[in-house]
Amino acid sequence: MNLLIALDPGRSKCGLILVDYRQSRVLAGHVVLPTAVLKLVNKWARHQLLDRIIIGNGTGGTQWIRAFTGLAKIHRVNEYGTTLRARRRYWELWPPKGWQRLLPTGLRLPPKELDAIAALVMLEDHLGYRCAWPGPPPDFSLKTWPEL
Repeated sequence: MNLLIALDPGRSKCGLILVDYRQSRVLAGHVVLPTAVLKLVNKWARHQLLDRIIIGNGTGGTQWIRAFTGLAKIHRVNEYGTTLRARRRYWELWPPKGWQRLLPTGLRLPPKELDAIAALVMLEDHLGYRCAWPGPPPDFSLKTWPEL
């Protein structure tokens, strides 16, 4: 597989996704505490060879570049505006059902944290194309290690 990881770094939580970029498909995505990021990345890297890691240039991005050195090629990307774009992308991946379909897009609030979707938006910007995220929406509740 041709895998890459995207990280939306933050002080209190981080969005992290694993993508097979040749198939344009998300394999896993989580919202985790910063203390769990490196453990999860190492778990993914242990089982499969990573091609590259995409890191947002916002809060705490520099510390992650140092932490990931040696795991894969690292690319720092602009994450300005990704949180708002992540809300729209969430509804594109998992269209609203029931009465929420009647609400204007700007008033719809996804039911979970959006940090993993923000990581996806950054990754899609970097790749220049959209990725599929098969299945129902994952549980984007904040996860801790070893809960993952």
